[in-house]
Amino acid sequence: MKKISFFIIIAILFSEIYNGLAQTPKKIIIEYSDFADINQTEIPDAFLLTGNVRINHDGVKMFCNKAYYFQKENYIKAFGDVRMVQGDTLFMNSKYAEYNGNVKQAYATGNVVMRSPDMTLATDTLNFDRNTQQAYYTTYGTITNKDNILKSKSGRYFASEKKFQFLTAVTITNPKYVVKSNHLDYYNNSGHSYLFGPSTITSEQNFIYTEKGFYDSKKNVGHFLRKSYIKYKDRLIEGDSLYYDRKIEFASATNNVKITDTINKGIIKGHYAEVYKQKDSLFVTKRAVAINLVDKDSVYIHGKVLMVTGKPENRIIRAFKNARFYKTDLSGKCDSIHSSQKTNLTQLIGKPILWNFENQMTGDVMHLIGNKETEKLDSLKVLNNAFLISKDTLGTGYNQVKGLNLYGKFKDNKLYEADVVKNTEVVYFMRNDAHELIGINKNVSSKINMTLNENTIDTMTFFTNIDGDIYPEKDLPENARKLRGFIWRGDERIKSKEDIFPPEENEMNDKIIKESKAAMEKENLPLKVRKETLDYDKNNPPPKPINK
Repeated sequence: MKKISFFIIIAILFSEIYNGLAQTPKKIIIEYSDFADINQTEIPDAFLLTGNVRINHDGVKMFCNKAYYFQKENYIKAFGDVRMVQGDTLFMNSKYAEYNGNVKQAYATGNVVMRSPDMTLATDTLNFDRNTQQAYYTTYGTITNKDNILKSKSGRYFASEKKFQFLTAVTITNPKYVVKSNHLDYYNNSGHSYLFGPSTITSEQNFIYTEKGFYDSKKNVGHFLRKSYIKYKDRLIEGDSLYYDRKIEFASATNNVKITDTINKGIIKGHYAEVYKQKDSLFVTKRAVAINLVDKDSVYIHGKVLMVTGKPENRIIRAFKNARFYKTDLSGKCDSIHSSQKTNLTQLIGKPILWNFENQMTGDVMHLIGNKETEKLDSLKVLNNAFLISKDTLGTGYNQVKGLNLYGKFKDNKLYEADVVKNTEVVYFMRNDAHELIGINKNVSSKINMTLNENTIDTMTFFTNIDGDIYPEKDLPENARKLRGFIWRGDERIKSKEDIFPPEENEMNDKIIKESKAAMEKENLPLKVRKETLDYDKNNPPPKPINK
């Protein structure tokens, strides 16, 4: 084998290079090699270059220990400590590489490491297309930057955009969280991640699921759509659109919002919500409703705004501006509701009215007290201007009891006994066992005790300073059969869970649901994007090495 100095090779090649300057593609330039062999027989039609090999092609420099140069094909095979440098922005190391100068494509394998000023990609095999400035790998890769480590089975790197695209089993590991997805676009400069298809973000504080989302790893904020939810230890937040700020542990949800209290088994729904995890508080508006389980029955509480504050063992629910509630055996409305899960006390504040079966109760303030052990209603307080009204079962009249305060007792969530105290007045239609009207009892006293059976008044006992009588029906005029302040509001009674919402909120709800459904049917974006991406890969396959 005859060996000559590389400088002789250069002299031979210069004339060919200059003759081809006006033609494309550009020829590979061999800048230096310790030794060269033109007539080696190992690989025909190739120059063998060994020792400090330095190659240049249209702005890309390649360094290696050994290379075969196929002048006719404008092709290089490089061995041993191969380095490829593109300007000052892209560097690649490998054990072996091939480079095609005609199509400006490179193939590298064996501990491949590609570096830019702000990231490092390590994989076993990598293809790089200089025309599109894209790198491809299908042999598991690890990308490391300042804050994150990304691992995936396959990936594509867009050098100009500093963007990674992963289509198979990608994991981003950050000191604060871990992202997993099968389709993720990641921009290295900005730290922005775009998630498509089933994806998760896991941290010590929470777990996030989405099928279409965005996450900024530098600002630690995210926006999630399509079947998304955020799960804390004590809450699950769902909605058509979720926003999340990890720094302040804040989340907001828009349209078809559902927040589940996983400890107390409560649910809050609406069309807009904000959750402040560090403050243990949330508020919900736009057809807001809180649903809690009491004795195997659901209680629905509505207000223009719902607020929930406190830790799980001490949660407080506030509903205000036209607050309403419904339970199969109990319903009511008022200006605002304050309910404590710790004390089992629910306060109805501001013009409250309560219906227990056929009994209507009003007063200035009402307190419903629950039994924490049995999870049933225990007692009732109506404070100031207590007034109880129920229709006479067989007539057109109304049984009425009024006084300063009313104190009631519940059994199996039914009011079975009540004491009315101070300045009490009564109008009561008395009937015998045959349900025949005996007379109308109208009197005043200091206190009245009532027992109820089948949700109607069964007995009445009057105490101290009793003044009144039992009148035959014909002897008591109609205008005397109603106590001062009597107002029957039966047409306002809330008879179902749907009745707790004002008409305008129902109209808004129907509109939002219709728009959300139409948007979901129209979009179907993750599947569309994934199909387009797969089609792009199919139509733009990575270059294959030329085997000599």
